[in-house]
Amino acid sequence: MGIKTRVRIDRSRALVLVPLVVSLIGASMAVCAAPAATAPLSVATVVAREAGGAAGFALDGVIQPLRQATLSAQVGGNVVALSVKAGDRVRAGQVVARVDPREAMAGLQRSEAGVAQAEAEWRNARLQAERNRDLRTQGFVSQAALDVAETQLKAAQAGLAQAQAGRSQAALASGFTSVTAPFDALVLATHVEAGDLATPGRPIVTVYAPGAMRATVQVPASMAAAARAAQSVQVQLADGRVLAPTARTVLPAADPVSQTVEWRLDLPAAAAGSDAPALPGQSVRVSFVGASQAPATGQAGGPAVPAAAVLRRGELTAVYVAQDQRFVLRAVRAGTDRGAAGVEILAGLKSGERVAVDAVKAGLAGAVPAAAAN
Repeated sequence: MGIKTRVRIDRSRALVLVPLVVSLIGASMAVCAAPAATAPLSVATVVAREAGGAAGFALDGVIQPLRQATLSAQVGGNVVALSVKAGDRVRAGQVVARVDPREAMAGLQRSEAGVAQAEAEWRNARLQAERNRDLRTQGFVSQAALDVAETQLKAAQAGLAQAQAGRSQAALASGFTSVTAPFDALVLATHVEAGDLATPGRPIVTVYAPGAMRATVQVPASMAAAARAAQSVQVQLADGRVLAPTARTVLPAADPVSQTVEWRLDLPAAAAGSDAPALPGQSVRVSFVGASQAPATGQAGGPAVPAAAVLRRGELTAVYVAQDQRFVLRAVRAGTDRGAAGVEILAGLKSGERVAVDAVKAGLAGAVPAAAAN
């Protein structure tokens, strides 16, 4: 009995010691792992300095087709057929939509009846005038009666011409019930569905010619002179291709609200004929190379930072600025990408400020600036 009791006591002590050992091991592992979890992420920084090389700046633009048309209804009525959809190719003269023609046909029939009535009145007035001429030569009617007959004939002739013009207008309106493409094009968008009510001037379909594109950029009025003085203008597409415009058009007036001047840069045929063609609405980067950003004051362009230091998220362009052993996200306006020289920052950053070299790492939790180094 004593041996059995001692074994039971040892087993009970073991059951108590095992959880205690496990808890001690877990605590020691947590203590060892704590420094690794709380260690800050050190991110290298660089001082933003004035960019060297040729001055210049870059602005965001958008792709537009050279030939684009919005086809609208010219008569009222329900849309009885819409034969195209976005992305379809259409030929010049092809019917893209039809409007209910019954009202237009009723107007044409009404004008036809008006022409028939005017012709009858004209024939009656002509016969009456001829009789009065004969009677006048024989002395049976007065000159006044002949003058009245001649005047009625002229009025009948004018009424007939008016009725015929109305018939022509009604015939023309009946042709407007079919909306046709003005040139070979792609359908960009449809604005109605079959059964919708079409009113004169309401857009039905928008089409564009895919063979020729242009980049449109809004240049601030304060930089218009610098843009005109640029040695060259380059358009960078979304896929990275850089193209030189074949022609440029600068509108002669500034927008009164945004105070910008619109530049239209015709792109070569390669922009639309490649495997990845430029499409309407795509964003592009327009660089004005060899133009001073502020020629009136003689100031050079803004500071430059490495390309990896610039964070682009949709409409946001920013950098992480080192302040008091932490990073602060600051929105900036980026300019020309000068390759190894970095990306020029036109606004939002001053020369001498220190920014994170890697914007992605600087945005992680716990990231801190590394030891100062140029």
